[in-house]
Amino acid sequence: MNRTERLYALVEELRAVSPRPRSARWLAERFNVSTRTIERDLSALQQSGVPLYAEPGRSGGYVVDKDHTLPPLAITPAEAAALAVALHKLAGTPFAADARSALQKVLAVMPQRERQSARELAARVRLAVNPVRPSALPHTLREALSTQRLLHLCYADAQGEVTDLTVEPLGFLGGDHWYLIGWCRLRSAVRGFRLDRIREARALEETADPRPVDLSELDTLGRAFIALDELYSFA
Repeated sequence: MNRTERLYALVEELRAVSPRPRSARWLAERFNVSTRTIERDLSALQQSGVPLYAEPGRSGGYVVDKDHTLPPLAITPAEAAALAVALHKLAGTPFAADARSALQKVLAVMPQRERQSARELAARVRLAVNPVRPSALPHTLREALSTQRLLHLCYADAQGEVTDLTVEPLGFLGGDHWYLIGWCRLRSAVRGFRLDRIREARALEETADPRPVDLSELDTLGRAFIALDELYSFA
């Protein structure tokens, strides 16, 4: 068993007995490796986002939160490749990093044979690469929206003139371009801000209660939009 297979098997072993713990020594004997190797593996899993924690005491050990992990998924190699292609389209959006993390979690719980087939299929797909380095901007905007914190924006208009603005983030509109929708305190109105025109964004300490704005009524881009939770069922 190679390390990748062992990491996968460790998660499944801990999921199967959760919420009961397994000690590092027990796991080392189970997988025929040293205790130090198991502890390195468990640390790697924690750093990759697996909800794994240690319970102290003589009867303690390691436990995985069953409610926050996925069982083996019946996902095909083509479906996994399709997710990767969709992920590529999210470059520069507020959800690029989160989508990449989600894809890694899906791949991690796929059975080894299907995961290998997905890797082989992905190796035969070529995508155009954007030479521009990823920016921290989308993450800053998304975090501000989630925490209801105000944003200080340096925003360039269509003529390139840059203005400093204080904005209450309300949501995102996605299409050919992505927009931050927010209440502009300078204009005292809802405005759409193209992400590629935001020169700088900084989250402020001040928070604001969400304004009762219906995003479906906005005509910022002169076209119809549908809510993400309606397009894909989140139930």
